[in-house]
Amino acid sequence: MSYRNKTYVIFDGDEDMWAYRFMRGWKANDNIEFDFHDAHDLKPLTDRAGEETVKRRLRERLSNTKQAIVLIGEKSKNLYRFVRWELETCQNMGIPIVAVNLNGLKSQDSKRCPPIIRDEYVVHIPFKLKIIQYALDNFPSEFSRRNQSESGPRYYNDSVYKQLGLE
Repeated sequence: MSYRNKTYVIFDGDEDMWAYRFMRGWKANDNIEFDFHDAHDLKPLTDRAGEETVKRRLRERLSNTKQAIVLIGEKSKNLYRFVRWELETCQNMGIPIVAVNLNGLKSQDSKRCPPIIRDEYVVHIPFKLKIIQYALDNFPSEFSRRNQSESGPRYYNDSVYKQLGLE
C-alpha cells in the first residue's frame, strides 16, 4: 500500500461547497494555523465525467488517504450517489472518519448524519477550525488503537474544547 498522508473531504457539492472552500481558505491563510493535505488535489475531475469515471478517480484519491472528513449539512443523510458511496468505501478501506456538523453540534446530529455512519466509530465535532485540526491530528491514531469490537459515535469532552479556547 502506498503511503497515506492525505485528508479526503466528503460533502454535498451543491449545498455545502462553502464549508469546503472555508477549509481551503484556512489552509491557504498564513495567519491561521490550519493544515491538511487535500486528497482532492489529486487527479482533478471535469463536470462531464461519468459516474464510473468519478468513482474510479475518487477511489484512487482514497487510496492515498490517511483520514476522511464528512461535512454534514442539511441534506447529507439523503445523498446516496456519492456521499454514501464515499463513506462506505472509507469504511471498507479502514479510513478513520471525522464527522463535522455544519450546524455547530458537538455530538452526532441524528437528523442530518448519514445512516451508514450512525453506529460506527466516527468522531463528531462542530465546524470550527481548532477542533477540526485537533481531530485531524488525533483521531487517526485513536482509530488505529481502538479495539476492533468498539463501535458507536465518538465525541470530545468539554475539557478538550476548553483547552482549545472553544468554551
